[in-house]
Amino acid sequence: MTAQTTDSVPAPPTPGDSELLAIRRSKLEKLKELGHEPFGGRYDTTHSPGGLQEAFAEGLSVRVAGRVSARRDMGKTLFFDVSDIGGRMQCFLNAKNVPEEVFALFRDLIDLGDWLGVEGETFITKTGEPSIKVTALTVLSKALRPMPDKWHGVSDREIKYRQRYLDLMSNARSREVFLMRSRVLSEIRRYLGNLDYLEVETPMLQGVAGGAAARPFETFHNALGQPFYLRIAPELYLKRLLVGGFTKVFELNRNFRNEGISRRHNPEFTMLEAYQAYGDFEVMADMVEDLICHLAETFCGTLKIEHKDEEGLVVRTIDLSRPWRRTPYRELLQQVDPQWWEHTPEKRRERCAELGVEISPGMEDYEVTQQVFEKKIEEKTFDPCFVTHVPTELVPLAKQNRADGRVVDVYELIINGVEISPGYSELNDPNVQRSRLMHQAGEETQNIDEEFLLALEHGMPPAGGIGIGIDRLVMLLTGSESIRDVVLFPQLKNRE
Repeated sequence: MTAQTTDSVPAPPTPGDSELLAIRRSKLEKLKELGHEPFGGRYDTTHSPGGLQEAFAEGLSVRVAGRVSARRDMGKTLFFDVSDIGGRMQCFLNAKNVPEEVFALFRDLIDLGDWLGVEGETFITKTGEPSIKVTALTVLSKALRPMPDKWHGVSDREIKYRQRYLDLMSNARSREVFLMRSRVLSEIRRYLGNLDYLEVETPMLQGVAGGAAARPFETFHNALGQPFYLRIAPELYLKRLLVGGFTKVFELNRNFRNEGISRRHNPEFTMLEAYQAYGDFEVMADMVEDLICHLAETFCGTLKIEHKDEEGLVVRTIDLSRPWRRTPYRELLQQVDPQWWEHTPEKRRERCAELGVEISPGMEDYEVTQQVFEKKIEEKTFDPCFVTHVPTELVPLAKQNRADGRVVDVYELIINGVEISPGYSELNDPNVQRSRLMHQAGEETQNIDEEFLLALEHGMPPAGGIGIGIDRLVMLLTGSESIRDVVLFPQLKNRE
């Protein structure tokens, strides 16, 4: 009987979006009428919300600013949280401790999502919660739209990526990912600095798009009257610095490639490139292995990183324990087909059909092999593997192996089914380099960088070089399955 009576009671009506906006705008006008600036200015703080949590002590006089992210009304006592990207702090507002107008200001005119400055003294509540006993409030910004639902956050991926600020407001997991990303970048700089690498900046607008086989974005400089390209790689400029006498250089910056978008590709992406004079690909592999293990231990606390699905179930555990496997490219293909290298090109094409690997009619023989490698080896390799000594055709900027002229002294580091980092023994013979680039230019829509070749003719020392895809590295460390989850504002098609 009780249940029947309860079921018959209609739920209270909830305001629609337009009504909620109207309510908030009316509060905005009321704030103005009472002499408050609803979009305030400077507010000096002693702590951030998260910083105060970490350094909490009772009896401190503090000034903290943040967004109102939670509130609990208990008559003459109000509890609320102020928060920012780094954490939250509970605040205690009691009608006995503040003037009536201050209490009424918060009770009647402040909503979830508003930004406040809070002044008071720290204490610990009876339930053991570090808190601020509020003595003064300052309105810093009135939010005219409500926050996402506290419990469900932003579930629509389209909104999550287009309006990242809503995702950051409501999703602790996203906040953790982007905080880690920022700290990883800082730690990479510190790590390389300790090895005497010098951070440099090279042009993002380039007259010739070189350093990789990729389609560039094109633009035009009106004053110079000439076309430019957003860079696809910084490699050829960093090598000019080796010619100039720098011995250890690195750059952390953006590259742009006018190509497809997928869960592992974004047209704008972050790369680390580093070059060390007198080194080779093996020296660079040692450094990359040490760097990634260092980052995992620093930010994950382990070399075994769990990747989970959306329901929180572990789908795989990636084991970064050292030493990492190093296997030649040719040997890996033989694991797919022991006779692969004995087959004729025609037979290799037939084997692709038998293996279920799609190829296009215009592919060169080495591209057919690379397609098999990507589908049958790379995508199925989750624990780290340095794939070494790849075919010369794949890497025109690397040095030929002296014992086997069919391959170059290169590694491709595969983790979690994708290439995380390539590393080369850099080609420094200008004549061989010209020949390689001419061959590549004949196959790809790109020009030869004559200025780079001119620099090589002045003498570049033997060197090792690496690239690390930062977005993919952060995906690895955070267990993220899409590049869009580690890029704050991924490129998306316009709504219309």
